[in-house]
Amino acid sequence: QISERSSFVFLLIDILQLAILLYLTGGISNPFIIFLIIPSVFSSSNLGFKISLFLVLITTLLIIILTFFYQPLPYPINLSNIINPFVYYSISISLIIALVFLNYFALSFGNESRIRKEALNRMEEVMAKEHEILSLGGQAAAAAHSLGTPLSTIKIISQELMKQFKDNKDVQKDIELLSSQVERCNQILKKLSLNPIEEDEFIDRDISLREYLNEIILSFKEISSKNFVFNYEQDSNSFEITKSIEIVYGLRNFIGNANKYSKENVIINLRSDSEFTEISIEDDGPGYPRDIVPKIGEPYLKTSKNNELSGLGLGIFIGKTLLEKNFASVNCGNSKTRSGAEVIIKWKNRELMNI
Repeated sequence: QISERSSFVFLLIDILQLAILLYLTGGISNPFIIFLIIPSVFSSSNLGFKISLFLVLITTLLIIILTFFYQPLPYPINLSNIINPFVYYSISISLIIALVFLNYFALSFGNESRIRKEALNRMEEVMAKEHEILSLGGQAAAAAHSLGTPLSTIKIISQELMKQFKDNKDVQKDIELLSSQVERCNQILKKLSLNPIEEDEFIDRDISLREYLNEIILSFKEISSKNFVFNYEQDSNSFEITKSIEIVYGLRNFIGNANKYSKENVIINLRSDSEFTEISIEDDGPGYPRDIVPKIGEPYLKTSKNNELSGLGLGIFIGKTLLEKNFASVNCGNSKTRSGAEVIIKWKNRELMNI
């Protein structure tokens, strides 16, 4: 696709060479001078405003020049003095008026066309993401069905181990934890396979984002030895938002990634003011590999280096899609203050309250 700069150069050359040709063939009296305004009209419908304005000004200047300076066309001797000079002035004025109006309408139609095209591209992008999410839902249901048998086996074996090690309290504690996690897996798989839109236990009312994050962090503390730091001193808003399973799953995905790849600490900051609410999730892990940073948010990313962490793409894609569906902007990258990754999730307060 030709660039805007190249298009400008080609159109400018067309205008200049046509102006030279008109200068040699009668100037403003040449009936084909109407062709001089075509390149600028084309520019207004397809290129930017500044480029179009510059070409309109150049065309106007050339029309004025060709009104006074040109090589006259040959006329019969008895007709050479019939045409009044004011006729030439009226031609140039009419051309300039036509130039302005045609460019105005071309610019308006061009902008509307670009807006429609952009809206269509966004709609296609959203539909593609929705299709990928639906595909993931089908895969999740299939995985839930397939994992049912091995989880049942683990549960039976853990019960047998409980009987064998009933006198060893330390081992019993570990087996109880294993059994509880197996039961939790069964509940999650049941939700995926039977009722994927079933709500979480704690999302039974409208709550604030601070409560959302508290509940999610507590659920991770039960199964993780990492240190979770939750800073909400800069949170000045206490309004409650409508319960949203997408927000919970989106936040869980990002906090889960931070928990998975951090060395010791996961830092979650909640900041808000009268206009915006922002959540940042940081960890002290290795961060995102450099070769995937520009593509973060796309599904099924793989790193080009075998010694680096891989498999980051799917969770980020799901979390990003679910949160953006609820009006959030999500930016992923490496932290500037720590060694690990950083995710910044931001809402406009009016959109957050309308969820």
